[in-house]
Amino acid sequence: MTKNNASKQARLNSFRELGIVAAFFLILAVLVILSPNSFARPTNLINILKQASINGILATGMMFVIISGGIDLSVGSTVALAGVIAATYAHPGEYPLVVPIALSMLVGLAAGIANGLIVAFGNIPPFIVSLGSMTIIRGLALIASNGQPVFNVTKAFENIAGGFVLQYIPHLVIFFLSVTAISAFVLTRTVFGRRVYAVGGNEATAKVSGINVNMIKIGVYSISGFLAGLAGLLLASRIVSGNPTAGQSYELDAIAAAVIGGVSMTGGAGKWYGTVIGALIIAVIGNGLDILNVSSHFQLIIKGTIIIVAVLLDVKGKGNQ
Repeated sequence: MTKNNASKQARLNSFRELGIVAAFFLILAVLVILSPNSFARPTNLINILKQASINGILATGMMFVIISGGIDLSVGSTVALAGVIAATYAHPGEYPLVVPIALSMLVGLAAGIANGLIVAFGNIPPFIVSLGSMTIIRGLALIASNGQPVFNVTKAFENIAGGFVLQYIPHLVIFFLSVTAISAFVLTRTVFGRRVYAVGGNEATAKVSGINVNMIKIGVYSISGFLAGLAGLLLASRIVSGNPTAGQSYELDAIAAAVIGGVSMTGGAGKWYGTVIGALIIAVIGNGLDILNVSSHFQLIIKGTIIIVAVLLDVKGKGNQ
């Protein structure tokens, strides 16, 4: 890339980032005007933060995968399976709290590693791999729960996501901030992070430069799976049950948050803070549409449109370089 092209791309990226922030505040303003007595209530704003936190954790894992040039459609099903497993081992008087916590995240990690291995060594497109694993994992969640929600969990389990720090800050937000901080460090300050960008930008060049592309792919899918397991644990704690049908369309929300935040669907580009803002935008839109009594089916149309528009803008931007 020439110096002029690099400068032009930097200006374009800055414009996109400012546009994302401006869009966020514009959406907030519109919803406050349309529903001043409901949307701006402190309890509703806290609810938005909770919604953004679970999706933000999923979107963070999705961000790693998409930057590397892949896609993970199985995260919603992994949320369901991890939640079912967590709730199953969270009954009163049976197991210490560490057991459901550890098992849920191990389930997610195992799903991610399996996806990564197949993508890396199976020479199968990531879309097909994760589409298949999405169905398999959903089936496992239904089998593990006999197709029914798993109730009767301990108060300590409920407090994982339901508690507050200093009476005002939800535990969910603390989890999201922690995941964000760690992911920001990994992406910007580690060799692994730089190699994720390299693989997504040009896999052939990355191989020639000595990068173990297969290990990077396994790594990013492992991160995505692990964070999906964490999200499943937190969701089960929040709704006080493990539901085998939970997490449906969560992969859509995670992808939408990432691409709205500037992560390129063609790989090689994306910022952690953009994903955070994207998750907030998705949560605000979803919450606002619920308050305005917009059908959940119509909300899917809106989210799908957002993804298409975001990808189109990304492709157009690259075409103008």
